[in-house]
Amino acid sequence: MANHKSALKRIRSNEKKRVLNKYQHKTTRNAIKALRLIEDKTEATAKLVVVTSMIDKLAKKNIIHDNKASNLKSKLTKHVSAL
Repeated sequence: MANHKSALKRIRSNEKKRVLNKYQHKTTRNAIKALRLIEDKTEATAKLVVVTSMIDKLAKKNIIHDNKASNLKSKLTKHVSAL
């Protein structure tokens, strides 16, 4: 167990950040899955903007790697334009 006040605080703050990061990552993954299931091109195009923004936010906060974000956005854009 931690011996210093700062170490105890770090444990608490890390846990809060871990839970928040997990929530944001899971929400984004669910949005990506929902986007892939959409058949209507206009609806998918509108949803793509929202999902792309979510992916960018994850990459900005280093929850996912920048290259993974780029690959996801590329694949989703190809999928939407193929509809």
